[in-house]
Amino acid sequence: MTNSSANAALLEQLLSSTNSQFTEEQAVIGLFSELRHPLLRYVLTFGLSAHDAEEIVQEGFLQLFKHLQRGKSRANLPGWIFRVCHNLALKHLDRARRSNAACDGAATAIDQSLNPEELLVEAQRRQKLQAVLRALPEQDRYCVCLRAEGLRYRDIADILGISLGAVSLSLVRSFARFARADQEC
Repeated sequence: MTNSSANAALLEQLLSSTNSQFTEEQAVIGLFSELRHPLLRYVLTFGLSAHDAEEIVQEGFLQLFKHLQRGKSRANLPGWIFRVCHNLALKHLDRARRSNAACDGAATAIDQSLNPEELLVEAQRRQKLQAVLRALPEQDRYCVCLRAEGLRYRDIADILGISLGAVSLSLVRSFARFARADQEC
């Protein structure tokens, strides 16, 4: 069993347990270790700085802890935390827009195993696909980013507050755009 599988199994046991603050803390810690990086990647797609994204994720987990302390539902906590962070990121962007604050984008990693020519071709391809992502309507962009984090269509629909059919249509439309752009490369 991989470490991630072991963490997921332990997390499932903790989430199904009842009424112990220790269990609540352990559930939040387990979810934090499993979802911190996917949440950060998702929140960064909003164009926030790494510092702001980290703050949003931490605030989301604080809200999760309070949610569990109040004895609220433990059903689909990964979807719940993504929705909370999504909403926190939107609120942050709204405040930033109102105060005209500048937002930093996320840096992209470079594959050092490629030769310079391959690096150039890959960089051009990545730029074209990123341009397609930026050109997508906001809802489509969020659907693609959440799907890239491994969320199910139903979870995406819940997080964004749209129908399952709208998620499916959005992703089909978006992936077709990506495929067309990739063929042009």
